[in-house]
Amino acid sequence: MNPVDPSTEPFVAPAVKPRTQFALQVLRKETLSPHMVRIVAGGPALSEFLAKDATDMYVKIHFLQPGVNYSEPVDVFALRDTLSREQWPATRTYTLRWVDLAAQEVAIDFVLHGDTGLAGPWAGACVPGDRIIFSGPGGAYRPNPDAAWYLFAGDEAALPAIAAAIESLPPEALGHAFLEVDTAADIQPINAPAGLALTWLYRDGATPAESTALIDAVASCRWLEGPVDAFVHGEREYMKKLRDVLFKQRGLDRSQVSLSGYWAYGRTEDYFQAEKKQPIGQIL
Repeated sequence: MNPVDPSTEPFVAPAVKPRTQFALQVLRKETLSPHMVRIVAGGPALSEFLAKDATDMYVKIHFLQPGVNYSEPVDVFALRDTLSREQWPATRTYTLRWVDLAAQEVAIDFVLHGDTGLAGPWAGACVPGDRIIFSGPGGAYRPNPDAAWYLFAGDEAALPAIAAAIESLPPEALGHAFLEVDTAADIQPINAPAGLALTWLYRDGATPAESTALIDAVASCRWLEGPVDAFVHGEREYMKKLRDVLFKQRGLDRSQVSLSGYWAYGRTEDYFQAEKKQPIGQIL
């Protein structure tokens, strides 16, 4: 997992499948840890939002490009007919941490990397009243109620989806959750059942190319009795190694595992998305 500079010529990000668009306002911002902030957005457009029965429910956020004259009201899919592809809004995929349709509010958690990237700097700088446009939702995973126990593993990018899944479990649920963050200051409260052990793992400044904490923890954890339901998401190369742990070492069936790479160390988001259909981007 070495950092790379694949090319000086950027990939053109894949076109996003049209879904229902929602234009909302930022209502408030909450600091969750030194490296994560929560944006709560809302508005009457959410009256048309059809939530999925999934704990990994996600949306595509559309970031308008500075310097481009977008006609108001902005329709991010219709403008493809009038603007060149280079002027289309950039898109990023984010899990909805929670949805409150009665209050017409949604919460989205963003990892902060200083000035690096697109979504993180936007979230760090946004203020109440700013516009946020997203489309969706997508998502399919919900913890299997017939499982004997549950295994969750991921890094900061997967933390919102893992936390939502854990908090959906019944009080008697059993299992392990391994959550990798930078330092202990990045721990967040999660309302977990008493029988689900939360283990926080720390990189302490190491990069995903250097740390093996998450892989080692899953490989060496105490395996419980009965069929497991596993949700393992995060950095792409981590997921490839955990794939071997789950299927080769532990002998799990594909139906027992939700495994996905959310990002790739050393890749921009657009490169990462473009690589998904290439061999390097394949997890399963």
